[in-house]
Amino acid sequence: MMDWDKLRIFHAVAEAGSFTHAGDTLNLSQSAVSRQISALEDSLRVPLFHRHARGLILTEQGELLYRTAHEVFGKLAMTEAQLTESKDRPKGKLKVNTTVAFGSTWLAPRMREFMEVYPEIEVHLILSDGELDLSMREADLAVRLSPPRQADLIQRHLLTVHIHVYAAASYIKMHGMPKSAEELDEHRIVVYGRDTRPPVPDVNWLLRIGRKNNNLRRPAMTVNNVYAVMRAVESGAGLGALPEFMVQGGSELVSVLPDLEGPQIDAYFVYPEELRSSKRTMVFRDFLLRKVAESKF
Repeated sequence: MMDWDKLRIFHAVAEAGSFTHAGDTLNLSQSAVSRQISALEDSLRVPLFHRHARGLILTEQGELLYRTAHEVFGKLAMTEAQLTESKDRPKGKLKVNTTVAFGSTWLAPRMREFMEVYPEIEVHLILSDGELDLSMREADLAVRLSPPRQADLIQRHLLTVHIHVYAAASYIKMHGMPKSAEELDEHRIVVYGRDTRPPVPDVNWLLRIGRKNNNLRRPAMTVNNVYAVMRAVESGAGLGALPEFMVQGGSELVSVLPDLEGPQIDAYFVYPEELRSSKRTMVFRDFLLRKVAESKF
């Protein structure tokens, strides 16, 4: 029978790709981690890693064990969360995943109220434009700016995101206000870029609007993060297409061609079936719905 402690160390090594990095995570020395893996390989009588100067690569047998261990540890984490939740008040860790833009500009500034009402919930905001695997407990729940692709997730429509064009007042003063989509050719445009997968489809629609024959205008600058696009636009770098939730309240950005709107985006609150009865999930869902209603999107 496999030793659970060795299996835990194996899982950490497979995730980290090296004994050293896994040791840092586990608070063990590199040599101690290496000895545990060798002992596990000896007990199973199969090699689990190909050892190279640049790191470790799972063998075929190692891949099989990793997939199983990853699923087991994910389910154990889910069960632990359910067992430790208080019967009276929501309690424990809550890992929330959403995009960098939505999390930085809209969600994070509203979390103080939630923390004050539910002080026993330890919130971890995980901001990433990539989707984390909720079934493997990389996060407990998420706000996604596209319909979830995992079939086993419960989804609740949260809001419809409207996107418009904005600029800094200093930029408009220097370069003038465009009167039509065609006049965007005469302006500097800041867009998401194509180096990484964008968080929403057709994110760079501003490059084609007002152009003929599907020819795209050249951007003055690309940034692989919508929040950074907003900061660049605020500095006067150029015009940018931004969601309304990013410029609500306190922003000094100027609306450009207000009748011009990009593709609408539906945002969803999603979570695994296993957390359907979780008090933490439910109170956070209700909190989000109330804050969205107050924002009057």
